[in-house]
Amino acid sequence: MRAIQITEFGGPEVLTLTELPDPVAEPGLVLVDVTRAGVNYADTHQADNSYLSAAELPLVPGGEIAGTVDGRRVVALTAGSGGYAEKALALAGAIYDIPDGVDDTTALGLIVQGATAWVMLRKSVHLEPGESVVVHAAAGGVGTLAVQLAKALGAGRVIATASTEEKRELALSLGADVALDPAVPELRKALIEANEGRRVDVVLEMTGGTVTDQSLAALAPFGRLAFYGMASREQPSPISAPSLLRHSTAVIGMWLPHVFTLPGDVMRDAMTELFDLAASGRLKVIDGGAYPLAEARAAHEALRSRQTTGKLCLIAAAPPRR
Repeated sequence: MRAIQITEFGGPEVLTLTELPDPVAEPGLVLVDVTRAGVNYADTHQADNSYLSAAELPLVPGGEIAGTVDGRRVVALTAGSGGYAEKALALAGAIYDIPDGVDDTTALGLIVQGATAWVMLRKSVHLEPGESVVVHAAAGGVGTLAVQLAKALGAGRVIATASTEEKRELALSLGADVALDPAVPELRKALIEANEGRRVDVVLEMTGGTVTDQSLAALAPFGRLAFYGMASREQPSPISAPSLLRHSTAVIGMWLPHVFTLPGDVMRDAMTELFDLAASGRLKVIDGGAYPLAEARAAHEALRSRQTTGKLCLIAAAPPRR
């Protein structure tokens, strides 16, 4: 099979198209004929070995795939890698049938990015009706879905941030009440002004650095900041417990794999609601572009340069045999 393999850590240049043996299913894993593989920001961290879990070489990146199993259309999670290929092994407990009327790109947008937004709003910050929500990187894969989900779950005011006018217009078209440039000189003040002079209740943050610092400073008493990434690769300032106590605020980290440690099947609950919203037209996955498998480097370059919006995919289906 064709696959993208990494034999040394680095930037997009380390992603190499190669031929590898087909993977063989083992207990707990299911072989999927891949049609599309999702591209996530976490994959760029995996490539340079800056992800939360250390990677081992050689490596085929990719944590999410859409494809077929015995003729069924499915979307699935891998065991953390292996998705950038024509065939991949999926976790048996993380395979979901794609409903009629939902395409592969939409399904891929929901299984990691949609579920991330859902878990943060439902489980991490426990969004209450009428609360204000700040969504940073609102034109990205998680951000575009978080804006829509926050509205669907009853948020009173959604404040989006994005780096270009075009991206801010996209966030507004998805339901954000106001959209800001996160690079404004006083982001804390801008967020409060965007919330009609009130401190904000919830922040979904994956940028890092001063964006995290300024967002935390903008929280209202009992406000919550959910931190789920660090796209700038810049550490925010250290957070002191006395400061959280002084302002009655909370900072919650969220890494999606931990959902599988919870009682019940929270991930299936998330996917059921997300599929229902998508099938009814109330939740839209923005198609950020589909790259041929051989052009995985270009997909990573675009993602790292923050040129993209919505969901990026690799077309992994094998070409017709002649």
